[in-house]
Amino acid sequence: MIRHHDLTDTDVRRLIRSGAIAWAGNRRLRIYGTLRCWSGRRMKRENRVFFATEDEARAAGYRPCGHCMKECRHASQG
Repeated sequence: MIRHHDLTDTDVRRLIRSGAIAWAGNRRLRIYGTLRCWSGRRMKRENRVFFATEDEARAAGYRPCGHCMKECRHASQG
């Protein structure tokens, strides 16, 4: 998990391009989702964290976003 607050915008773009970041999460709400999610784009920088994989996010105790990952959320509640 990488905290957005610790990175510059250039660092974030570089890490996304390299594949080191593929998912974003809200540290306070313990929710993760896609980098393009409109909910995720609205969150405060100090609450945003990044993950390389979904497995990493789930292992850290995060749950899928109800907006951009509805299918995953419903499947995990089954």
